[in-house]
Amino acid sequence: MNDLLRSEEYDFVNANDKRFIVAFDSEMLKLGYTCNQTIGEGYCWGRKMIIYTKAGVKSKKSYARIYLRDSDLILRMYFSNVDKHKQVIEQAPDYIQHAFTDDYGACKHCHNMKEDGTCNHRKSYTIHNRQYEFCDGFAFWFFSPDLARLPDYIKLFLDFYPDKKRKVKVMS
Repeated sequence: MNDLLRSEEYDFVNANDKRFIVAFDSEMLKLGYTCNQTIGEGYCWGRKMIIYTKAGVKSKKSYARIYLRDSDLILRMYFSNVDKHKQVIEQAPDYIQHAFTDDYGACKHCHNMKEDGTCNHRKSYTIHNRQYEFCDGFAFWFFSPDLARLPDYIKLFLDFYPDKKRKVKVMS
């Protein structure tokens, strides 16, 4: 990933963000997730995007993405069954909790809502005794991720996606 980011095509990404990408990529590889060393089009989320999937499986479910924008990055992780992880989230630093409680991803009960009030795109959960409804298209975004916070991002990721087959040494 480091060599790829050295290309002139990625000059818009600052040095600190490049270091974050390389470190995050390294940690994800240790955990068995890959981006296949590719950076694709970012569509409406940013100029470019890195998509992490489980290595060695046919399913290409996204587990995390990094959106490369003109002035910063967004780390996005894909989580389900948030209530099951409530305690870890409530004890996490504010910058982790913020991704679950900020107004940014709040469900607006848009056109995807069915007549019975359900929505396949709505994530509903409770944090600190408050009910949240997030749209899965805008949920769990970590704006301007910081390399110093990487251990907390990985710890959160491992709580949702524990490695059941082997013990993994995660950065400390």
